[in-house]
Amino acid sequence: MGNQSAHLVWDWNGTLFDDIEAVLAATNASFAEFGMEPLTLERYRELYCVPVPVFYERLAGRRPTEAEWLVMDEAFHRHYTARKTSCGLAEGAAGLLAQWSLAGRSQSLCSLYAHEELLPVVGGFGIDGHFIRVDGRTGPSGVGKSDQMARHVAALTASGGVCPERTVVIGDALDDALAARHVGARAVLYTGGSNSRASLATAGVPVVDTLSEAVETAYALVG
Repeated sequence: MGNQSAHLVWDWNGTLFDDIEAVLAATNASFAEFGMEPLTLERYRELYCVPVPVFYERLAGRRPTEAEWLVMDEAFHRHYTARKTSCGLAEGAAGLLAQWSLAGRSQSLCSLYAHEELLPVVGGFGIDGHFIRVDGRTGPSGVGKSDQMARHVAALTASGGVCPERTVVIGDALDDALAARHVGARAVLYTGGSNSRASLATAGVPVVDTLSEAVETAYALVG
């Protein structure tokens, strides 16, 4: 393990990509189509979870049927696509990515955002060169991240230079901590995205308010 440096696995939506306002607006726009009441950001962060159908169950009192889920998921993505172009990187994100790379350490991106849509967005911000691997979702929408994280970390490990014990996942949701635990990595959770600080605190991992703090904490854990 001596020749393997600290590695960061970044989440995208709500972490590097500051899109929580677009997500909330798209959620409420899709809810309006189904006669559901709009959510405040505070309420969204309090209730949000994956798999996403469980989030809808928390709101409506029952889980949507498969047919209902497909319609609701399509409505959300339609509204989100119309709003995402106004979103940018989180404050300081580009500089933090560059600094980590300049220090000779590796980082990658693992997201539940659709893979074919993720790649051009990341490339459009000019940050793709900082990642040794970028993986978006290739399966159905609304699932958790653990299986995808397992494939992501397995590929990183196979390529050499990365080991789970010196890897930290930085994300904005409880699911990111679960995915990190699933692969034997550490996690740092950021309050700027989908979950409230109180929700994130239940994961038993460090919780921070800025990405700068997230990187500092990650390095303290495995650097």
